[in-house]
Amino acid sequence: MNSFKRNIIITGGAGFIGSHVVRLFVNKYPDYNIINVDKLTYAGNLANLKDVERSGNYTFIRADICDFDKMLALIKQCNVDGIIHLAAESHVDRSIKDPFTFARTNIMGTLSLLQAAKRYWESLPEKYEGKRFYHISTDEVYGALEMTNPEGIDSPFATAASSAMHHRAYGKDFFLETTKYNPHSPYSASKASSDHFVRAFHDTYGLPTIVTNCSNNYGLYQFPEKLIPLFINNICNRRPLPVYGKGENVRDWLYVEDHARAIDIIFHNGQIAETYNIGGFNEWKNIDIIKVLIKTVDRQLGRPEGADNDLITFVSDRLGHDARYAIDSRKLQRELGWEPSLQFEEGIERTVRWYLDNKEWLDNVTSGDYMKYYDEMYNKR
Repeated sequence: MNSFKRNIIITGGAGFIGSHVVRLFVNKYPDYNIINVDKLTYAGNLANLKDVERSGNYTFIRADICDFDKMLALIKQCNVDGIIHLAAESHVDRSIKDPFTFARTNIMGTLSLLQAAKRYWESLPEKYEGKRFYHISTDEVYGALEMTNPEGIDSPFATAASSAMHHRAYGKDFFLETTKYNPHSPYSASKASSDHFVRAFHDTYGLPTIVTNCSNNYGLYQFPEKLIPLFINNICNRRPLPVYGKGENVRDWLYVEDHARAIDIIFHNGQIAETYNIGGFNEWKNIDIIKVLIKTVDRQLGRPEGADNDLITFVSDRLGHDARYAIDSRKLQRELGWEPSLQFEEGIERTVRWYLDNKEWLDNVTSGDYMKYYDEMYNKR
């Protein structure tokens, strides 16, 4: 038996958001044993955690969360008292091409973890006391919001993450924790199902669970299939910038380190069986954020700002493309005191600079099968 205060599994810890959560917990809580469980699919990358891989309170275990026997044995062996569940297939385009993989990982993988945690914790004298199963989900489970203000109006809300120059809202409604689920893609349907399983395990068995739904994340170490790193990479290499439809779809953006801080606060202080929305009140149309990226990359590369606007290439829209997502995270601010801290323009500057300074990382993750996938996704549209 180890002498750590807590033994916490973080699933998907080699991925984008997961690696930031692992780093935060390893550095902030030296008396916690942090166990990173990751299958290392295409988006998992241990290079994301080079700075903590030798820490005495960090362990990496390569495993598939769908393997119930492996998960149960690991939870028992490590006497795990907390699980932060981030492992998931998360790219909507991939879910449209291969929904089975999303159902397997996001639904069955979550069920495997729930059942393993339940089995072990119920066997202990104290049972669920001091235990916590924290499931990270997405705002996409709520469906789409109406674009009632297509030109944008001044947003009624503001946080430190909101843009200084572009504080707009494109509709009057926001996703609340009480918003009914209405998923439109195989990805969001799989996450909605996993959310329901987590809540069902609390309602049926008393498993101490928490669910959070977060808006779009951006920042360091994000795999370049997602909009911001994809376009940074393409601008650097002067490749076409494939924009779905007219680029009018709206998303709420949050810097990944602010999301990691929220996860830390909610894991420690959130109420069992509660749901918390995490967002930045920072709405952007895709086409507008793409133009910001072009200006930022051009400037940091010493090119005239906007010189690469000619790379914008409109392609056929994504199937079932939701018009607008916008999170209302005031419950989290009100009850637990969290709000995002990094202003959007600064976050974009940091993100672009990191990708430009870490070309080797970017080249490694965009080699091999990546270009085949890219060709299928965009060059054939």
